Amino acid sequence: MNHCNKLYDTAMNSLTLLGSQGHVLTANTTCPTTPSPLPKASAFPTISTLPDPFTYLDGKTQVKSTAEWYSCRQPEIMHMIQEYQYGYYPDHSMETVTATRTGNSLAIQIAAGSKTGQFSATINLPKGASASAPVPVVIAIGGIDNNAYLQNGIAVVTFDYSTVAADSNSKTGAFWSLYNGRDIGVLTAWAWGFHRTLDALILKAPEIDGTKVGVTGCSRLGKGALAAGIFDSRITLTMPMSSGVQGLGPYRYHSLSGQDETLENSKQGAGWWSDNALGTFVGQSERLPFDAHTIAAALAPRALIIDQGVSDPYTNSKGTAIVVFPAAKVVYDWLGVGSQIGMAIRSGGHCDMSGYTNVLPFVMKILKGTTTTRNYTDLSPWTAMAETYPWSSEVANMHS
Repeated sequence: MNHCNKLYDTAMNSLTLLGSQGHVLTANTTCPTTPSPLPKASAFPTISTLPDPFTYLDGKTQVKSTAEWYSCRQPEIMHMIQEYQYGYYPDHSMETVTATRTGNSLAIQIAAGSKTGQFSATINLPKGASASAPVPVVIAIGGIDNNAYLQNGIAVVTFDYSTVAADSNSKTGAFWSLYNGRDIGVLTAWAWGFHRTLDALILKAPEIDGTKVGVTGCSRLGKGALAAGIFDSRITLTMPMSSGVQGLGPYRYHSLSGQDETLENSKQGAGWWSDNALGTFVGQSERLPFDAHTIAAALAPRALIIDQGVSDPYTNSKGTAIVVFPAAKVVYDWLGVGSQIGMAIRSGGHCDMSGYTNVLPFVMKILKGTTTTRNYTDLSPWTAMAETYPWSSEVANMHS
């Protein structure tokens, strides 16, 4: 069985996917063989620059076409990041989701076998939203600038992420009621909460257009929002704010902003965010076969807008802006969807609420089809650090 088919029958059977991200797999595509089991940390070479996203895990084969990216490389990246960072997303086909709506409150219940979990969500609708005129939605954890979105015809739905999975090693919450004992990071559990909230909205909120969905959160919750975008292709737009390491902060080049969030201190301070395998790269993060740009690139062709404040050194805003974003955009551009990724740099610090208006023109473009004159490739006050992704010089010679 080739890698693509095997992946869909195992690690990826839980996702809402057509050829990974809405692309139909071609039956005659032969994917390079992915090592099985996947290599241990010590087996990978030390790479000080960002790993080439176009090179497969075999270390030698290169992606040759956009069709091959979607059929082979993108599923391999999904397999790899679940193995080495997130843990394996549960099989959603084994779950039953039900919801009860009382006014704008949703009670969500999920059953898998004999186990059940529940949590709640709150719907905030803009004026004019109705079953006959459904509106886009941003699902958020941790709170956002609701009014900015409601005034522009976008619903905001929040859910209690702490009752989905506690931000601790306690393994408490709805997710762990179903999946306790699995080596899965809390970021993946929160992602699952986003997805089950969307399921409930589709069931009980006809005023919301379930095909135009953004996900957001800030800091550790931005890391969770990124995971939400990664693991469900129904998510139209992923909006991680001030997300740092295990979000869109680079593992490599982690010290560009002065203060320093690293693999080591994030794993020590909140080891539960990720699976145990990520811990095996502590002290040797340059052996990781991916970096934040790889995760960002795996979202394509779906939209991604990244928010960072200039005065937010701990999450390495500079590294996200001049290393991760331009490297990911190389992939988006090669796939022909460069307009679907943006970098929103603002003044201000960590989780400044102004971030939500900072990204709003991009959000409006993606979810409502409006135009904007804002240049979301502008990295001022910084400049892209092209030497961190040297493989980009070869991309022009690749087929597309």
